[in-house]
Amino acid sequence: MSLYEDAARALKEWPAPDADQERLRLAYGDHLAAHPNGMWKSCRDGHITASALVVDPAGGRVLLTLHKKLRMWLQMGGHCEPQDTTLAGAALREATEESGIEGLTLLPAGPARLDRHHTPCAWHLDVQYAALAPGGAVTAISDESLDLRWFAYDEVAAVADESVVRLVDRTRALLRG
Repeated sequence: MSLYEDAARALKEWPAPDADQERLRLAYGDHLAAHPNGMWKSCRDGHITASALVVDPAGGRVLLTLHKKLRMWLQMGGHCEPQDTTLAGAALREATEESGIEGLTLLPAGPARLDRHHTPCAWHLDVQYAALAPGGAVTAISDESLDLRWFAYDEVAAVADESVVRLVDRTRALLRG
């Protein structure tokens, strides 16, 4: 199965938690149907991206990166790469590369939420996952970051945009089960 096929399947099977997320899920599916290259940065009409919020539930905190180009505190994530075989794998790869943390695991329920936003390269149709950090996780700043920092759940709204706040809220809801 190709990355494109996996993404189409993952989006088709994902149970959106509300009407707004359902509209995005359908729009992402329509985008892929209309753009055979919709997984790649080369698709100027927008492309699917994969990200993951790194969370330490025991510590009640999340790890955010100060993105070098955007100069914003964000979850780890970005463009899919040719070696990616699944959307979840792309999110996990991005989270591992940008956090430096080995042994991250994605929450098993699939994506946490979807977020569509404009970036300097094109529209990003971001599929957002949540990744659990192992105990004693050691971070390392990547070339794509200016900084990497743990934030308590209630500190995120003071440093990040609404998209990140919504991702933290959704992740916390998933963790509570």
